Amino acid sequence: MLVSTRGRYALRVMVDLAERQTDGYVPLKEIASRQEISEKYLESIIKLLVRANLLSGLRGKGGGYKLTLAPAQCTVGAVLRLTEDSLAPVTCLEGESTCPRMMSCRTLPMWQGLNTVINDYLDHITIADLADCLQPATNYGI
Repeated sequence: MLVSTRGRYALRVMVDLAERQTDGYVPLKEIASRQEISEKYLESIIKLLVRANLLSGLRGKGGGYKLTLAPAQCTVGAVLRLTEDSLAPVTCLEGESTCPRMMSCRTLPMWQGLNTVINDYLDHITIADLADCLQPATNYGI
């Protein structure tokens, strides 16, 4: 699993907006400037987040974007699953991919376990945790 720029930037946008919840709608230009992301690239990421109802947008004067959920209700896992093709550590666990060796693969259970650990870990970190600079992994046991 390699998290793309799109996934990393989506998380940065979500944290940026979480830190500015009381500001109402935050203009795209301000987010792009603070996060040092091109507005054009940021538009494509925000469209994805709006379509998934993680953000809402308002056009015109006083417009911009804001979170639709409380930051504590949105997980890193949810954002990354939206932006990445897959979080699976190996291709045989992606979607409906089938490997002819699945039934006899000695390593498959290990990969399935790693996949579970990755998803559980990312699902236990919220946007609020990131905005508050918490270290949620310190009490997470494997």
